[in-house]
Amino acid sequence: MQGVHYDSVIQLKNAAAEGETQGDVFVQLTQKLTRTTKTGKPYLELTFADAADSMVIKVWDNAPWNPACRAMQEGAFVAVTANWTSNQYGMDAADVDYRPLTPTEEEVLLSGGTALRAAQEQAWQEILNFIASMKDPRIVALCKALTEAHEARFRRAAAARGMHHARRGGLVEHTAGVMRVADSICQAYPHINRDLVLAGALFHDCGKMWETGCAEQGFAVEYSDMGELLGHISVSIEVVNKLWQGICTVEQRAEWKTLTPATEQVRLHLLHLIASHHGVLEYGSPVVPKTPEAMVLHHADNIDAKLEMFRATYETSEALTPSISRRKFGLEGNAVRPLAVFNGEGAE
Repeated sequence: MQGVHYDSVIQLKNAAAEGETQGDVFVQLTQKLTRTTKTGKPYLELTFADAADSMVIKVWDNAPWNPACRAMQEGAFVAVTANWTSNQYGMDAADVDYRPLTPTEEEVLLSGGTALRAAQEQAWQEILNFIASMKDPRIVALCKALTEAHEARFRRAAAARGMHHARRGGLVEHTAGVMRVADSICQAYPHINRDLVLAGALFHDCGKMWETGCAEQGFAVEYSDMGELLGHISVSIEVVNKLWQGICTVEQRAEWKTLTPATEQVRLHLLHLIASHHGVLEYGSPVVPKTPEAMVLHHADNIDAKLEMFRATYETSEALTPSISRRKFGLEGNAVRPLAVFNGEGAE
């Protein structure tokens, strides 16, 4: 079977939305389930993913390509070729065939492609630059302890399972975005404790390294007992406390004893930012924001998440008109294309 090679799942989805297309895409099989319809008809449900997106296809029991698909192993890196279509329920595939990726192709797939890899590398560097710009030595030491101890896990974790930045490396993108927004707010309101807010932005979702982490060699957003039983807010608080114990040696405590605000108050206020960053109790925060810095972090977090939801909706959601995309969960309504930025030129 011949056809177009699609560089990403998103590119394939966009092509299928325009009509039937034939071609292949490099992906990992992240999940293979055997299901039945309401009438008892069996089928396979296959989830394929790359660094930026995922798709689910159904393979009916009587399809000629079912045995080959059934033989495919979870976690396999494959080039999947098919006749692709899409509808309101998602992607459909017919005449499915596949082959294993070569080691070189697998490495390229895991790297996320040139554009995404560059964006995530830039995001990580932004995080390090923000840390370098902080002044409070206790906060600087804590932030460096996180990036040095958990860099690999942090850089491959997703920021969510579906709402926003739900992809390998999404946590780095989201964290850098929240830090950018928070920094801008601190510039507008100089009385805000910038170091504290930026540290809150770095640590607020760090528990997702265990709640929505990705394997070293995979795209699936994994589950863990810790993530399920505690949730990322509780885990993030635990991470801060554990790292804090490591940096607060006897020598450091003596050195920091004369600093203001008091060292214990710094830790306590940082923990409050993490605990309250969802903003309201019904969204999972055990407390509501009770300081200006906590309020800044809550809104910075929400702004970055919502703007990513708009971006993803424009890119992947069904177009209702040339300017309107169907609402995705997390947004309040359908997404309307934004007004173009004025370029300074007069009308023709």
